[in-house]
Amino acid sequence: MQIFSKNGAISASILVSFACLMASCGSRPPATNSTGPTSLSQVPAVRLNYRYEADVPAPTLPGVTVEERNPAVQADFDTNRTQEQLDRTITSPDKKRVLAVYRSVTDLTSEVRLDMYTPEGKLLRKVTADTMAVHFPDTILWSPDSSSVAFVAMVRALTPLSTTPTPSTATSTTPLDAEPASPVEPTPAPAATPASPTGVLTFRTEQLYICNADGAGLKPLTQNEGLIYFYYVWSPDSTMLAALATTEREWRYLTVLAEQKGEMMVPLGRPRVVEKNGRERRLDDNLTAVRPVWSPDSAKVAAAFETQIRIYDAGGVNPTQAAIPLKNQLLISSQAYDRQQQQIAANSTDPNAAPSASPIEPLTTLPDEKLLVSYNPIVELGWTSDDLLYAKTAYLKRMKLETENVTSFARWHRLVFSAQPLTPVR
Repeated sequence: MQIFSKNGAISASILVSFACLMASCGSRPPATNSTGPTSLSQVPAVRLNYRYEADVPAPTLPGVTVEERNPAVQADFDTNRTQEQLDRTITSPDKKRVLAVYRSVTDLTSEVRLDMYTPEGKLLRKVTADTMAVHFPDTILWSPDSSSVAFVAMVRALTPLSTTPTPSTATSTTPLDAEPASPVEPTPAPAATPASPTGVLTFRTEQLYICNADGAGLKPLTQNEGLIYFYYVWSPDSTMLAALATTEREWRYLTVLAEQKGEMMVPLGRPRVVEKNGRERRLDDNLTAVRPVWSPDSAKVAAAFETQIRIYDAGGVNPTQAAIPLKNQLLISSQAYDRQQQQIAANSTDPNAAPSASPIEPLTTLPDEKLLVSYNPIVELGWTSDDLLYAKTAYLKRMKLETENVTSFARWHRLVFSAQPLTPVR
């Protein structure tokens, strides 16, 4: 194609414009990844933004409820199991199964056994083997979908004694000329009691175990002898457990330390994720007494260490983690909280005085934590929705006598999560 001017020569300016037009048709604008995540479950922990909000109303969290003993199960123990004591029953979320927590008269008070019942009081299966003892019965937990029960057990300290009466070998003292006794109506034989499982691997320290809703399929989820698993919580989708574990040596050290202070021992552990297939991943090397929590979408786990919160991806090929240091925010909000409480106290002593608002001065240095009575570490977490994580700060002192326990300056704060904006991809 040729373009000529009036004198027949090709216009150079037209050729340049034509070349630029063809070049622009063959190029593309810089590509941008406009398809962002549709939920926070798709956002890695390291890509989360957060906003800190201090002194918010306490969230509504699921409480620990102690249910009444199932009357049908209690009746079975009263009638057929007089050598055993029923401690409590734990009903599955779907109300189709009842787990009986009990002990034999020869068992230690710190060791219990488990059996699976129907709500009508029919014994389905003995869950635990005779050689294993369940510890920390208050932490026994049904999965949200009612398919599994998780508990902590180890090898039993004492070998159970047989309670079956042996036939007497003594000679009869009945006189030979005594009249024969009148025939006695035969009593119906009691229903056969299921046998306890055998061949179950047990350990010398507390490990995590699970069984299914019928009491079968008992297996250890963890096999780390020397570690003590003392807390665990199911993920909302019932596929994993978040747990705390510590070494036996650390447990003994904390026990001795608490005894010297006359306090109740509060265990410290390292958070980890344990899947139902037994795969385990330690999330952190630091110790904490704060129980980890799951995000409602089961995608992440949160743990607290003093004034820091850490978020971990629960799964994925390359799981990430993010640390959220909150010391400065807690210091500043504690200073404002203390001043507010002082103002309230001053107004209460003089009810006729008009409330005065202190002018807010810009901070030039961080407050001194030694002068703030409300500045305390994080003691509890609650993840109420995918974008809202609550943290409770308080001063706690746990003594051997519950009447001497101290809890003061309990305050709730929260983090509001959002996804970091995506950067253009060139």
